[in-house]
Amino acid sequence: MPWFPDFISAVEQARMETRSAARADPVAQYVRALNEGTIHDLETAWPGEVIVHDPRSGTIHGHRRLRTFVEDNKSWLAGHHARIETVASTRVKGRAVVELLAHLTGNGPDVAWPVAVVAESTDAFSVVFRTYCSQQPVDGRRHVRPPILKAGQERPSDVVGRYHAALADGDVNAIVDTFAPDGYYREPIGPHRTHRGADELRSFFTRRFSAGGGIGLTPCVVTDDRVRCAVEYNCTRWGREDLPAQAGLAIYERRPDGLLAAARVYDDIELPDGRR
Repeated sequence: MPWFPDFISAVEQARMETRSAARADPVAQYVRALNEGTIHDLETAWPGEVIVHDPRSGTIHGHRRLRTFVEDNKSWLAGHHARIETVASTRVKGRAVVELLAHLTGNGPDVAWPVAVVAESTDAFSVVFRTYCSQQPVDGRRHVRPPILKAGQERPSDVVGRYHAALADGDVNAIVDTFAPDGYYREPIGPHRTHRGADELRSFFTRRFSAGGGIGLTPCVVTDDRVRCAVEYNCTRWGREDLPAQAGLAIYERRPDGLLAAARVYDDIELPDGRR
């Protein structure tokens, strides 16, 4: 039998290792909890609050609701034989944005489902997870997502700022010029809706702006590591029509020359007449 103080020391060491791993990669720990159906490591790593903003389940607050949410997600992922891969991550102090691609093979045709998760910790004890995606690849419908965040003070700069300005103005040429020659835009519904190169981008954005103007995005939180810039936003306008504010996130990946290598979008925005 180990001496009791040694046992306590070992437990504390395990707790510290769990917390260290969580701080290093909180999204990986969160995804692991969803796959395994247990919140033990989340509670150990973040003994304060763990809050989840999920497109399907809304806001999850409190350990009992979190436990139910995690257990339900484990069942859902298992039922779809989900396999999740990491696409890219963007990190600044206290915040990480991780892009995932969930491969769902359980029912019908295989589905590649883009999902992005933001993990933000304002202190050493608490964490907030915000998940963004389109639900159309899963159930064939769009689900209007109310705002999660309020408008922020920070605005994207350099090529990302120019992209947002061109998007708001509905300026096809200006927005295409923000992309590198082989740059691409990926729609929220999956990799099969990727538009690469000037001709495809021009055709895509011409259709996007056919409602008589640009698209108004209000930035809420900007996470920028100078390679990738993640912008959490509320979409409030499409063409000439104002929209109920709808939450989303976009990742803008820069090339060394300062142009966009990629824009990957995670939202479920729907117009009043159902156009997309």
